[in-house]
Amino acid sequence: MIAFLIHVGDDDFSRVLPTEANGSQTGTGRIKVMAFPPLGIQTLAPVLRQRGHQVRMFDTCHPQMKAEHIALAVRQDKPDVIALSFLSTTTYPAAKRMAQQLKAEAGTIPIIVGGAFATLNADRILGDCPDIDCVGVGEGEELLPDYLAHLDDPGSVTGLVWRRDGKAVVNAPRPLLRDLDQFPYPDRTSLPIDYIESLPLDVPAVLSLDKFCTVQTSRGCPYSCIYCDIPALGQGRWRSRSPAHVLGELQELNDQGYRSIYLTDDHFLINRTRIDAICRGIIERKLEFHWGCEGRVDSLGIEQLPVMREAGCDFLAFGVEAGTQKVLNRLHKKQTPEQVEHAVREAKRQGIARVHGFFVVGSPDETEADLMESFRFAARLDLDTFGFNRLCAYRGTPLWQEYVARGIIDDERDWHKWFKCSDIDPTTLPSAEVNRLRAKGYGLLFLRRIFQRPVRTWNLLRTFGRHMKTTDIIKLLASPFRRRTLTRKAELPARMIDLGLEEPVRQKCPA
Repeated sequence: MIAFLIHVGDDDFSRVLPTEANGSQTGTGRIKVMAFPPLGIQTLAPVLRQRGHQVRMFDTCHPQMKAEHIALAVRQDKPDVIALSFLSTTTYPAAKRMAQQLKAEAGTIPIIVGGAFATLNADRILGDCPDIDCVGVGEGEELLPDYLAHLDDPGSVTGLVWRRDGKAVVNAPRPLLRDLDQFPYPDRTSLPIDYIESLPLDVPAVLSLDKFCTVQTSRGCPYSCIYCDIPALGQGRWRSRSPAHVLGELQELNDQGYRSIYLTDDHFLINRTRIDAICRGIIERKLEFHWGCEGRVDSLGIEQLPVMREAGCDFLAFGVEAGTQKVLNRLHKKQTPEQVEHAVREAKRQGIARVHGFFVVGSPDETEADLMESFRFAARLDLDTFGFNRLCAYRGTPLWQEYVARGIIDDERDWHKWFKCSDIDPTTLPSAEVNRLRAKGYGLLFLRRIFQRPVRTWNLLRTFGRHMKTTDIIKLLASPFRRRTLTRKAELPARMIDLGLEEPVRQKCPA
């Protein structure tokens, strides 16, 4: 059979590399894109080929892989199945439009969708989008081949949600994969795209022009932060590939010339024995790439920082989130500011070149003093880069369930939306106030970095300057102080719309 695998990406997080930033033109017809590779379809393609199927992949970040181009390919190749992969609520409208345009050309060819958002909203998607025929819930390595083998009998495919007589039929759930070593390594060669290591911003913040890819060595996270849907998707379990299987893939990538690798694991630092085995394997094999990952500050893996650095780790990102214990507890983060300080200090002491801190602002019950303390805390930390994003609520997270229970969100009418908490929650600071304080906090951070760490600040700017124009560096530095226009903006809950409200009703403090 012929299967089309299509990654529907978010246009806010990809950009074709400007010609002036590209040191040389290859002349091979490949393009360079600032984006993460579509690891989902890259993983599924060799699995299907192993079963004897022909596969053609598309990534919508490519200017010649938009809906109209794929529709033409459907007309020419007449695939047996079209599979759309997309991750979040922000890309669902684009996936719907893609399905509509392809169905007009495909006719009776079935369209199946998968990904995190599809998994959490399978029956609702079928009720909302008649051009989508079925949804694969959960992991696709076994589900998609099973579906291809039973196109005439979808009821026999565990994990499938499909339509019969206009109604959604939910098959028995498919258990989580137990053996992650059984599958071939992802296909990183078929797409005519070179993915560039960059920051997901609307300016060309290129970190390097080294040959770049992503690798997933484990899946899931056992923690329960209120803003995260990963525990719901992975049933609160962490599963990993063996060090030997991971090292086999890393050896292959090294031999193919990859020199920059990012581990997309939800929590790479969870098992120190496994970290040690992978890192010592990289050292023994003399693999030449540099790499980065992310994890929690309370991880036992922090003890493995020396061997990680020796193995080429030069980037580490921590989910700091907030600078006060009060807000950390409200987020169910289960960590302390002291643990944050220790992890960041150890990372820099062991020679990790760039340590990044993820923060959120606009959390429930967060006060102005709490928010500004997060910026002061970040200024005290030995971080190289940082990001302060407004906390958002997505379906599948504990925070979403809390808002449903509080009557803020109507789960039946709002399932396809996402919300900035400061737009809908009366216990948060108003959005305008959050934006004002965030700009003030960034100003404080920048001033402290310039005057207290001038050499490191200059070296960081030089890193960006290797592949960026001066005007783009200025735009990058100015980005925290200006409003960014997203392809899909946050919406308001149905109940607020019913009441004609543009912001939640907040209780006034007594005089």
